[in-house]
Amino acid sequence: MVLTRKPYLDAASHEIVSRAVAEAETGTSGEIVTVLADRSDGYSDIALAWAVLAAFTVLTIFCVFPQFFLDKADFLIGGWGEEWTVTSILSLATGLALAKFFAAWIFQLWEPAKFALIPPTVKTARVHQRAVTHFKVGAERRTHGRTGVMIYLSMREHRAEIVADEPIAELVSAEVWGEAMADMLVEIKQGNIAEGMAAGVRDVGAILSQHFPPADDDVNELPDRLIEV
Repeated sequence: MVLTRKPYLDAASHEIVSRAVAEAETGTSGEIVTVLADRSDGYSDIALAWAVLAAFTVLTIFCVFPQFFLDKADFLIGGWGEEWTVTSILSLATGLALAKFFAAWIFQLWEPAKFALIPPTVKTARVHQRAVTHFKVGAERRTHGRTGVMIYLSMREHRAEIVADEPIAELVSAEVWGEAMADMLVEIKQGNIAEGMAAGVRDVGAILSQHFPPADDDVNELPDRLIEV
């Protein structure tokens, strides 16, 4: 049986975002796409790195305080003064390392712990990378005049990105997009996801209208609906 994730937003909330996109695009020839993602990466490499670090750490402690571990092991197997050979010591060290590795890996199967252990810079980079990937696939160069903008929100990482076609990016600075994201995140931090994305859409629409006013032959080239992935 395949388990599917419950959507973050219901139909009414989707309609709030879609309506905001449609309204914003009436004042510009630009096209706005909204994407809501559960997460931007599986981060299996980060989980592996923490598990390896845990195993390496216990091996390092074993090397510094070998007698402590040997005494504990001796006690657990009966306390008769085990004659430790090089092979048995190496076996004990390997067993400890493997136990730590799998304990750390299993611990990270609990998602709150997994995401808490991901460095913030890694989260930011992965969200940006995934946003760019979605934009390249779904919006880049898909509009007449290359006037597409994507608002991307990644829930697990608590991060958002705004990605734009090159003609827009050349005219609008990162600081301006940052102000739009700030307005969006104010609502999202309060749990109002749809309202937050709608606020971001309105800000982006206002920015686009300054540089790309609506044309007489303007047509809707990208979907107004919120895409949840």
